[in-house]
Amino acid sequence: EETVLHVFIDKSDREFFTRTKSNRNVPQVQIDPAILPEAFSANIPLAHVGRCQSPLKNLPEDRVRSVLDAAAQFRLQKKTARLRVKIDNHGADEALFQEIAAAFGYKENKLPFALIAQRFSLTNLRKNLNDTEAILFGVAGFLEAPDLAVYKKSAKNYVRELWNRWWPHRDELERLILPAKVWKLSSTRPVNHPQRRLAALSILVREWPAFRRSLSKVRGASRTGVGLAVVNGVKKFFGTLDHPFWKFHYTLAADASPEPMALVGESRVAEILANVVFPFWHAYDVDVWSEYAKLSARLTNRRLETAATRLFGSDPGRREFTKTIAHQQALLQIYEDFCLQDNSDCAHCPFPEQMAKWK
Repeated sequence: EETVLHVFIDKSDREFFTRTKSNRNVPQVQIDPAILPEAFSANIPLAHVGRCQSPLKNLPEDRVRSVLDAAAQFRLQKKTARLRVKIDNHGADEALFQEIAAAFGYKENKLPFALIAQRFSLTNLRKNLNDTEAILFGVAGFLEAPDLAVYKKSAKNYVRELWNRWWPHRDELERLILPAKVWKLSSTRPVNHPQRRLAALSILVREWPAFRRSLSKVRGASRTGVGLAVVNGVKKFFGTLDHPFWKFHYTLAADASPEPMALVGESRVAEILANVVFPFWHAYDVDVWSEYAKLSARLTNRRLETAATRLFGSDPGRREFTKTIAHQQALLQIYEDFCLQDNSDCAHCPFPEQMAKWK
């Protein structure tokens, strides 16, 4: 009865009508699948230029940077405060582990990675390092098929070893296995497949003491700020994470790659630094801003592009103001605090007037 449109592809030779139970006529639309790709590839803008572009355009560049710096610092403080609460509740190591696990999931699979890290603490996973990887793959639901015939030759021995180590734990942990529907695989780049990220997480568990040492080097810099050498040390740690199988495979079932691939790419490391490591340092009253502000941006997303369009439109300076992660974070904060809170399509948003008064 609530049907409002009947969409169909194939039309019969006989004319027909669509009606509801109350005999109301329902409009019909026939579509041609051949033209769908072209129809959906239209370059539709994410957003229109907002009223805030005018005051920002008239501000000197240093004042625009001041606005973005203030928003970025506010967002960093928010992340730090949230992490402090988690540290108070779970301890520093568990809080870090949960945050990094979620970061490994990217936006598509952040939830399942967070669930795994919450259900299986770092402390418990480190009690049996030989089985950590198998347990992670098992509870993720990636070891449901014991038939090795479905795997490529290059993967059979690896999967067999995972299965043999998972099997003794399966009955005990079966209630904790994630359902397949929580994973989003279709929109994920092959190199970022969650199976590769789970492998990276298992190595992180094994190498946790080394990771914590890379973070603790900042203690001597407390009050005076984080140094570049310390930041590079953390980058180096993630860059050296290695796995003989996953260095050459996208998934358990994929063909082997002829070239090695990093388990955690540079863009993901930068995001982990910005969203986890720097807030963690800041939670212990370390001055992080000077190095945080220098982190180069490597990725973008729809929300960020929408915010940039609203604030800068097609202004040539737009690119300059989105080159760092800090300024990208600033745009996201402005977008969340103003754009998402405004239902007047910019007409009554207070941000433009605030920018006009900014000093």
